[in-house]
Amino acid sequence: MKNRDNFFFLAVIIVSNFTNPLMLAAVNVALPTISIELNLNSVEQAWVAMSFLLSSAIFLIPFGKAADMLGRKKMFFFGNCLFMIMSFISAAANSSIVLLISRLIQGIGSAMMVSTSTALLVSEFPQNERGKILGYSVSATYLGLASSPLLGGLMTEAFGWRSVFLLNGIITLFIFLGFITKIKTESSKIKLNDFDFLGSIILLISITSLMYGLSKIPEILNILLAIVGIFGLVIFVYVERKKTNPILNINLFSKNKTFSFANLTALINYSSTFAITFVLSLYLQNVRGLTPKNAGLILIAQPIMMTIVSFFSGKMSDKKDPRILASFGMALISIGLFLFTFLSSGTSSLYIILCLLLLGFGFGMFTSPNTNSAMSSVGSEFYAVASATLSTMRSVGMMFSMAIVAMTTYIFIGNQIINYENIDEYMKSVKVIFVVFALLCVVGVFTSLVGRTKK
Repeated sequence: MKNRDNFFFLAVIIVSNFTNPLMLAAVNVALPTISIELNLNSVEQAWVAMSFLLSSAIFLIPFGKAADMLGRKKMFFFGNCLFMIMSFISAAANSSIVLLISRLIQGIGSAMMVSTSTALLVSEFPQNERGKILGYSVSATYLGLASSPLLGGLMTEAFGWRSVFLLNGIITLFIFLGFITKIKTESSKIKLNDFDFLGSIILLISITSLMYGLSKIPEILNILLAIVGIFGLVIFVYVERKKTNPILNINLFSKNKTFSFANLTALINYSSTFAITFVLSLYLQNVRGLTPKNAGLILIAQPIMMTIVSFFSGKMSDKKDPRILASFGMALISIGLFLFTFLSSGTSSLYIILCLLLLGFGFGMFTSPNTNSAMSSVGSEFYAVASATLSTMRSVGMMFSMAIVAMTTYIFIGNQIINYENIDEYMKSVKVIFVVFALLCVVGVFTSLVGRTKK
């Protein structure tokens, strides 16, 4: 009976992990169509993705801590409900303001699910199966990424961009129904009045200031906002060291080198890679003139390879040294990003597909071993907050990635909509973006080697 319950629970998590990236990547493919209907400029286009990522990033750690206190299954369930409702509201949005607000709140629901999903899997399955189970989970994430460019393109062409949000709403509705009929929630362990509200508020303000400021540099006011965000994070660390029940146990970093560098490498990885689909989607449709469907057919190459490789790399990380697997993956990603610096308006589709396949192989080799290494380095009482911390690094990395794109694009073409008059300037920004990404990823090759020990 226990095995059957675990199987059903794994299925729920897998479907959830499929849905979140499906929303992110499919929306990226639909963005050019959304921008036409809602009249979005280049910065507003970036914020359709970044609003979701921002709210997800700032709430992951607070929700991870709250889940350890109130129950991880409860947190996951309510996050699914919020995600579902906001998917339907996004589908009905008739203005950029409504869409951005619904995406912002949808990110909160995503944070409630993502902050607990890995912790739930780790706590439900024995240690000798963690790499395998995490491999399944990561494969589901990449399957969502794999199907989303093509699915998003097909649905946008056939039914309009609103159908992308409707699909996510329907999928999460089935998760909701399965959860309330098959899974029992646990009882609360700690009263909510023990929750670290001060630390949570400082963290929310700091990450928001940092991410918003980075997205609109080089304006002076936004440079100051980014500095305020960094200073706020320093204050956050100081405050958390003094707390008896902090939302983030700083000792997880200061006394656990494995956990520290696994998180740092995840931050670098997502900072240098997340916006690739966003950049290439705009390039293929605005520069090459492809339809959303044809752009999706090209972009699907990377996540398909990711899905296949991560399925096996998770199992390998139960037996092999994960630092070698992760570093090898980061090295392949670095090469793929460097190859994209040669992108031009006449680059062949075959060249782009081959580069994406190389990136996908590197992603697949990196993510599952890195996650297994981080989660296996902490005790069970820290599973949810450790999972939330790792997810926060990913989300902040995603925000950094989008901020790099938004900042670079703004420097070259300002707030203009991408068109034939500024294509040359836009292509210069694309080259700079991939150079920055490649250099970041080279750093990640070395950080992924630090702190891990062979199992």
